[in-house]
Amino acid sequence: MNGDSGEGIDRLAFAMRLRRMTAEFNRIAHEFAHQHGLHPTDVQALMKIFDATSPITPSRLAEQLNLTSGAVTACLDRLERAGHIRRVRDVHDRRVVHLHYLDAAQEFAAVFFRPLGHSTDKVLRRFSPEELRTVATFLDAMNEELDVLRAAPGSH
Repeated sequence: MNGDSGEGIDRLAFAMRLRRMTAEFNRIAHEFAHQHGLHPTDVQALMKIFDATSPITPSRLAEQLNLTSGAVTACLDRLERAGHIRRVRDVHDRRVVHLHYLDAAQEFAAVFFRPLGHSTDKVLRRFSPEELRTVATFLDAMNEELDVLRAAPGSH
């Protein structure tokens, strides 16, 4: 049970591959954060703010990163001082704050993601559109299951 089986990839080998890929992504993010004088959490926060389909609030960010309100405030203070984000009060409810990515952060993110994008492009060219749809379906399903697992009582 430590490699490919006749019918496909066994669960243990597949989990090992996923862990290795995740560990490499984390290593790259940590190195990037260190090179730019940021905490790895800052890079994670930037990615969450950038990936949000609408402006995210500090409390939602804290929830997604599993941080205390004090820790997320310190993170946002660092990102704001570095010119990566700005906090904007909601026009309808001034108590609500939305986080916005600044133009300077776009280039900062490009520096981080450009090498990953090139590597991703090289890998994508190895697979057919049908294979890529299958991989995307798998990744979506895994992320859904991870969301369920994270939301389960006692999981954090």
